[in-house]
Amino acid sequence: MTPLPAAEIPAAVLAAAPDAAWTPNWALIAAAPDAAWTPNWALIAASPDAAWTLNWGAIAAVGVVGTAYARRWAIARREAGPAAAPVWRLASFLAGLALVLAALVSPIDRLGEQLFVMHMVQHLLVLDLASILLIVGLTRVILRPVTRRVQALERAAGPLATPAFALAAYVAGIALWHVPALYDAALEHPALHALEHVTFGAVGALYWWHLLSPIRSRHRLTGMGPVAYMFTAKVLVGLLGILLTFSPDALYEFYEQRPRYWGMSAVTDQNVGGAVMALQQSLVMGVAMVVLLVRQLTESEREAQRGERFAA
Repeated sequence: MTPLPAAEIPAAVLAAAPDAAWTPNWALIAAAPDAAWTPNWALIAASPDAAWTLNWGAIAAVGVVGTAYARRWAIARREAGPAAAPVWRLASFLAGLALVLAALVSPIDRLGEQLFVMHMVQHLLVLDLASILLIVGLTRVILRPVTRRVQALERAAGPLATPAFALAAYVAGIALWHVPALYDAALEHPALHALEHVTFGAVGALYWWHLLSPIRSRHRLTGMGPVAYMFTAKVLVGLLGILLTFSPDALYEFYEQRPRYWGMSAVTDQNVGGAVMALQQSLVMGVAMVVLLVRQLTESEREAQRGERFAA
């Protein structure tokens, strides 16, 4: 039995998996010598391209922001002491920038163009995890040079600076970019794809700012407000993840035209991506609820101590 000639292997399969050597199991084929056998290339698992994209614009932007933050952190620490700018705040901010780079220049970016599940991972990194770490890295002392500008911008924005708008923008932004026609268009057109990432970064930062901001806002969430704010957003986004998880059909034509990377059909890829989205939203909500509860108890204790001092 002779090996399958390379000329008979479709070029699309070779291009999708240039490094994967494929060898037919000739022992099984020899057991049925009279049976006509044609490889079903659509069912053969292909290896996606996992190269770094090295988006120099994103790298430069992250470098500028990271340098500016590090210098301001060092000044705040020197002027107000370690409590005003602890090392863990610096680590949090730099970790947030590292996640931005992971999402935009690492193999995650390249894989996101080929697999729905990896595109979902990319979005969640920008939308939630990077935004959380970046905002946690800030303190009132670190933000002191821009505090008045932020407060002035908040006053000028009016209703756009309220938690209600941030909540609506967060949910609507995610839902909008998962409309099949718009989702496919973003993958086909780089400029639109960049706009998609900017949208996720903006709505994510705005949403988490109202929960984690070190600057006291005119529209600060109090009482059970943070819990309702968090629960509403994460449940609505989680429902979108559940819809994608259990959808029996592939919703995005772009991925239907891809080879079966990692042996997954377009439907399976979409289902796994939806499950990742739903699980991530649940985990983030659970952790955030605990943090919010601890913070609320701490603030209540401080208020009680202040009241006792004034009464004395």
